[in-house]
Amino acid sequence: MIERFIRTMKEECVWHHHFESISHAREVIGRWIRHYNTERPHQALGYQVPAQIAA
Repeated sequence: MIERFIRTMKEECVWHHHFESISHAREVIGRWIRHYNTERPHQALGYQVPAQIAA
């Protein structure tokens, strides 16, 4: 499961950015993770976002 998450993060975030510093990478990846958990529908969750399932 974690391998799939890391692959998705690379495909949707990391490979689309040229990070200028570690702090820039943390900011961009952190934003993407928040998006992933609160806005991005997941097929495995019946096209709901993880935040909806947790609530």
